[in-house]
Amino acid sequence: MSDSTLEQQTQKRHEIEEQIAQLFAPEDEGLRHALQAAKEKGLPEIQINPVQGKLLQVFAAANQSRKILEIGSLAGYSGIWLARALPADGRLISLELDPRHAEVIRASFAHAGVAERTEVRVGNALDLLPGLQAEAPFDLIFIDADKANYPHYLEWAIKLSRPGSVIIADNCVRDGRVFAASPNMDADTAGLVKYNQLTREHPRLTTIVLANDNDYTDGFNVAVVK
Repeated sequence: MSDSTLEQQTQKRHEIEEQIAQLFAPEDEGLRHALQAAKEKGLPEIQINPVQGKLLQVFAAANQSRKILEIGSLAGYSGIWLARALPADGRLISLELDPRHAEVIRASFAHAGVAERTEVRVGNALDLLPGLQAEAPFDLIFIDADKANYPHYLEWAIKLSRPGSVIIADNCVRDGRVFAASPNMDADTAGLVKYNQLTREHPRLTTIVLANDNDYTDGFNVAVVK
């Protein structure tokens, strides 16, 4: 395949991706505000894209989620997508390590009109998760935090789930580098490799990985609890 042909195919794919985002996952003012607020406060600009956000919303709607747990909040962008899938009496609990980030997220939730359905809890997720057992089961759990601890988050996600719960983790493709162990892996890569392995082999999970970011070099691990 020539370089020009490859470039044309890449351009076409990006055009199709943009059409999908505009038609099926348009960002409203609340979502755009969350991104802008995060940028102004200096939060990392590593949030999911609109199509991924809409995909989270579709999964939440598909299993009629009433309680959602988010491990890792960042700017609150993914939380807004998820909270909007909840019924009026539904609940999203979002765990955030950084108190400064948590204030930005709460403000973004309020601006997007989902404050009454959301709660941001501050602290180390592995310290907070045991305290959620009394509030379980959660219908959907989204993991997008420090990658080295993904295997530990999975263990807790299964404990806090029910049959039919959906567990989704971001950044589980990474150019294919997290499908098998390799020499000199860093802790984040090793955590993602282990997470993919555990979800693939766990007897209580049915799992698929979806390459669904802007250039298909990263994506979600989606597991359903049996």
